[in-house]
Amino acid sequence: MSGQVRTTTGSRHVRASSVPYGEEPALGPTNAGAMDYERLVYLRQHHPAWLLLAADSAPLVVGFLHRCFIEPNVRTIREHDLIVKLDDYLHDVRQLVGEDAFPRPAAEYLRDWTSDQRGWLRRYYPEGSDEPHFDLTPAAERAVRWVIGLDGRLFVGTESRLKLVFDLLSEIAR
Repeated sequence: MSGQVRTTTGSRHVRASSVPYGEEPALGPTNAGAMDYERLVYLRQHHPAWLLLAADSAPLVVGFLHRCFIEPNVRTIREHDLIVKLDDYLHDVRQLVGEDAFPRPAAEYLRDWTSDQRGWLRRYYPEGSDEPHFDLTPAAERAVRWVIGLDGRLFVGTESRLKLVFDLLSEIAR
């Protein structure tokens, strides 16, 4: 354990990160896919899906991406069309939460969402086109689908508990 510091949190021991912030921890064969502390810190700070879920604007972004890409099962949208859709969506949100909410123009949000810091959309030029198109990144799609799944999860737990009650009642009746 040379060079590694152990800190105590309550009665648990947590290994402090030996990797400087901004650098990805080594993911060699010994810890590939590991969910240790330093790997989770790195993912929280850098993974686009986690950044989307943690963003203050997550309800806006997730709702919009769901409406434009996931729900209609659309893979790519022309820039002009996406700006119009986002303008409409921003208008609807502002009607709900106030005119001061999300004050930037739609094109500026799209630029932000395609930036290296976000990585939620990809802006590209398809072959033979001089107009940019957008598609949803896999990380953003994963985050949106995870949020969608939150609604159904409450039922699964209730259903399994109800089944357990019926099974126990059947067993008692025997």
